[in-house]
Order: sequence, then C-alpha cells, then structure tokens
Amino acid sequence: MKAKILSTLALSVILLGAGALHAQRVAVGVGIGIPAPVYGYAPMPVAPAAAYAPAYPAPGVGFTWVGGYWYPSGGRYAWRAGYWARPPYVGARWVGPHYVGRAYYGGYWRHR
Repeated sequence: MKAKILSTLALSVILLGAGALHAQRVAVGVGIGIPAPVYGYAPMPVAPAAAYAPAYPAPGVGFTWVGGYWYPSGGRYAWRAGYWARPPYVGARWVGPHYVGRAYYGGYWRHR
C-alpha cells in the first residue's frame, strides 16, 4: 500500500516536472474549505436634495453655468459645486446628471 502511494506520488512529480519544462511556468494552489463572504449589490441611498448655490458672475463671454449636483462615489454621494464652463461646440447645452430607473447617467453636452 505504502509503495503504491509513493510510486503514484513519484509519477505525479515526474509528470508535473515534464509539464513545467514544456510550459516554463508552474502554478500550484492549495484550497481550504472556508466559505468566502457573500457580497451583494444594495441600492444606492437616495441622493440628497440639490443645495442652492447662486451663480457668481461669468468670467467672460461664451461661458455657460453648470449647476451643482450630487454624484455616486463609492456607495455614497458627493457634491460637485456649480461652475462656469465653455461649451465644447457652438449650440451645445449642458444636460445635468440624472437617473433613469436605477441607471445613473453623468452630465453631458448635447446639441440644442
């Protein structure tokens, strides 16, 4: 019985070594029967109401005010204060971030 186990072990080591020479890489893993923690997706908390912040004067001609908004950040919400920005092309208008169902869409510029 002991001889059979040793011969099987020796054969396994030889085959593993031959495969290692061919592949030039070997990975050996050991598993332990500990169940992994279960993670799930919980709905994001509801975003707080938008904070009112008056727009300060535009820094120049051609700037558009982008109002402040809440955005998801690592399981919570973070506030992005409003700012002045130049539209990327003539006729562009800012569409603020919003949800459609549970899908979040970041703000973007679109043609009028």
